[in-house]
Amino acid sequence: MKVTCPISTMNKGGYNTQSFSKDNFIKLEELMYEQQVKRGETIYWEGNESNHLYYLISGAVKLTKSSDEGKDLVLYHFQAGDLFGEFHDDSHLQNSFSAEAITDCSLGIIQQKDLETILWQNGDLAIEFMKWMGYMQRFTQTKLRDLMFFGKHGALASTLIRIANTYGVEEGSSIRMTTKFTNTELADLIGATRETVNRMLNQLKKDDIIAYDGGAILIEDLDKLKAICHCEGCPKNICRL
Repeated sequence: MKVTCPISTMNKGGYNTQSFSKDNFIKLEELMYEQQVKRGETIYWEGNESNHLYYLISGAVKLTKSSDEGKDLVLYHFQAGDLFGEFHDDSHLQNSFSAEAITDCSLGIIQQKDLETILWQNGDLAIEFMKWMGYMQRFTQTKLRDLMFFGKHGALASTLIRIANTYGVEEGSSIRMTTKFTNTELADLIGATRETVNRMLNQLKKDDIIAYDGGAILIEDLDKLKAICHCEGCPKNICRL
């Protein structure tokens, strides 16, 4: 994973529009150094020192949390344009998650000490950074709500909606998932077993809520799926993997 020149000299396009203005993102971009990561490589491990932020220039990354039994729960899927990572403070010195490249990725790396300096120098950027932190907190809260409050059926329904918002395309009255997820991968997203997910998917198919076409899942009745997980109508930039 070779580090090359600063991203700002490479005319990379796109930035995280959830929180940062273009001008302020350029200030962040000038701090970044690019790193290439191959599919399946770990970007950082849970328990390692947390002192970097990562901007995903291209590719896809998943964040996982390991249980004491060694089972991984996949909490996030990040796409190009996303900013992610953790910083240490007096009580939080280690990463809470592991990050793994789902595809070949290009990352922009920001060191904590560099970010602290530029935030101290630029009050408007500091405010936008606080907004990004608030966005990430809400992102986490909605996922934990779905996983904890409405059982496995609610968690699966919510996950299917999130996949549709992230990878889905409309085909008439249906939504087709353009990325295929195995039952094991779905199980990792909701903390269930593959057999449990298989039973729940079969029931959703019998109820005409989903269908299959060429191995891809189609959502046939989005309203019924939303009812299962007590959908609160979050915007798609929050309701995503």
